Amino acid sequence: MTSAPATVRLTQYAHGGGCACKIPPGELEAVVAGLTAGGPVAPAAELVVGLDDGDDAAVVRLAGGQGLVLTTDFFTPVVDDAYTFGRIAAANALSDVYAMGGTPVVAVNLLGWPRDVLPAELAAEVLRGGLEVAQEAGCHVGGGHSIDDPEPKYGMAVTGLVDVDRLITNDAAAPGTALTLTKPLGVGVLNSRLKQTGEVSEEAIASMTALNAAASRAAVAAGIRAGTDVTGFGLLGHLYKMARASGVTAVVDAAAVPYLAGAREALAGGFVSGGTRRNLDWVRPHTDLSAVDEGEALLLADAQTSGGLLLGGEIPGSPVIGEFVPRGEHTVVVR
Repeated sequence: MTSAPATVRLTQYAHGGGCACKIPPGELEAVVAGLTAGGPVAPAAELVVGLDDGDDAAVVRLAGGQGLVLTTDFFTPVVDDAYTFGRIAAANALSDVYAMGGTPVVAVNLLGWPRDVLPAELAAEVLRGGLEVAQEAGCHVGGGHSIDDPEPKYGMAVTGLVDVDRLITNDAAAPGTALTLTKPLGVGVLNSRLKQTGEVSEEAIASMTALNAAASRAAVAAGIRAGTDVTGFGLLGHLYKMARASGVTAVVDAAAVPYLAGAREALAGGFVSGGTRRNLDWVRPHTDLSAVDEGEALLLADAQTSGGLLLGGEIPGSPVIGEFVPRGEHTVVVR
């Protein structure tokens, strides 16, 4: 179900779209450099996962072996339909908890809205979409915060629970371990096409609104301890961060990477976001791309929104796209 057809195209009210509007990864790392030093004088709880390796969420230890997972994510519209935008943004925010091997428990809304430009009814549709996806995840929505903003923005701050001894993190990838991807790539180029032409990819919407809950449970059950989700920094960007933090090299079999229908056609049409090009520029010095052409490299760096999990290990039903090996000359190798 989607909201009634609207004359308003939400993507035309934003300079970017979805996770492609993230601050570039290299620039972001410079901004947060030094913020990992120290901590509170008398912490109320132990911080198990913080800023050190760019993990998807923060984790503090609770009594009894449980951990509290905290994350937030919001962005500008990636589709024109308000209800669908809310669903995608909520699935994307919840994904960070799943990427840590956790279960979302409660979320609060984060809404920026140009109230003098776009009707309040559309904002209500965004919130309705977010609420329905959170409820699908078994996650409460307990209010939130809104501001008058020149651009529409929506997302959630999410709190979840995790077994600290079964936590999935960026820095736990080991040599000899398979590399698994749970959703196809291509969302970025298809969303760029939508923004410029209005052409909707139902396959991309289905992918972006699908929760990573089942994949997360399967990863925990398989004993996987290394993983992240693929969002604004693209497959190559998130994989580079994972391999760098783990002290290994990630080898990607380009032919094994799955793509959404129409992704290559969108690439050929020139629908590549600035965020995707910045992703590729960031990883290029650390990546052996000699086996693929520039177009293939751009697809591997394509800025995803609400992408799948990238796991150090195998789970049923998801393709293996490479492996981790001992650290070599490059942090990432595409073959």
